Amino acid sequence: MTDMIRATGLVKRYKDVEALAGLDLDVPEGKVLALLGPNGAGKTTAVRVLTTLLKPDAGSAVVAGVDVLADPDGVRSRIGLSGQYAAVDEHLTGFENLEMVGRLYGMSRTAARARARELLERFALSDAGDRPSKTYSGGMRRRLDLAGALVAAPPVLVLDEPTTGLDPRSRVQMWDVIRELVSSGATLLLTTQYLEEADRLADDILVIDHGRAIARGTADELKAQTGGERVEVVLAHPADRDRVQRLLAEVATGEIGLAENGRELTAAVDGGVGALRRLLEGVERERIEVLDVGLRRPTLDDVFLTLTGHATEDATGASTPADAPTPEVTR
Repeated sequence: MTDMIRATGLVKRYKDVEALAGLDLDVPEGKVLALLGPNGAGKTTAVRVLTTLLKPDAGSAVVAGVDVLADPDGVRSRIGLSGQYAAVDEHLTGFENLEMVGRLYGMSRTAARARARELLERFALSDAGDRPSKTYSGGMRRRLDLAGALVAAPPVLVLDEPTTGLDPRSRVQMWDVIRELVSSGATLLLTTQYLEEADRLADDILVIDHGRAIARGTADELKAQTGGERVEVVLAHPADRDRVQRLLAEVATGEIGLAENGRELTAAVDGGVGALRRLLEGVERERIEVLDVGLRRPTLDDVFLTLTGHATEDATGASTPADAPTPEVTR
């Protein structure tokens, strides 16, 4: 299978901060690779290098068969980019925004207008197409931005945290749009810090931390690395915590997690339902009141914590320091 994106040994430094530290990645044609990591992991820096907005200090990259450093214009003609913030001119209507992008790509006026109407329809924006985009909701602006990335029908799409800042309903709508793009054969590089987003959309997930790839696999493969299922218990009374910890220790395969409220306990277990049954028998025998108890598979949050030793919101690196120049977003 042909790789539409391939990067080898990418390094990017900002003064004393190494945003990329030898990153390797590849995305086969027609597949979705999610770059998963917290703020500061290097996701956006990787995107900027692959889309020619930044030059790496070391390493190489090829996108859609074109070398990023040798022929940046060739790369730009083959990709669509949607960044973390919608690149929309709020003084233009939705239709005018898309028509302008088409004209910038060298389309005739007739072709650009036809493509704009087609994309407004595809992204459920036809009714709002003749309104100034400053009147759009956040979700509508993100859909319009993504439509702009598709004007030239590029073979490769790069979406940098496409649902950042959206409410849950708008996020689900964006996921539906992205699924449609993938089903039509697009090759997609998706960066996200939303673990559920990677789980739902990606064929493969590359977990990065401090500019390095630390794991790769499908969501199920990564979850398997955490060591099985988990039992969760929510206590009615925090005073019962020690007794429940003793019961959990009899079935747990590792450390027992305790939430800050002192009432929620979690432990990885082997044996699934059997372990849960033994725990419930102990709880009933000791007459411990619980509000909830259940068995669940590990989440990608668990995966990230297992792989990095810290939760997704605890990263301290910086993908682009505040004093680093931020390049203009181009399509």
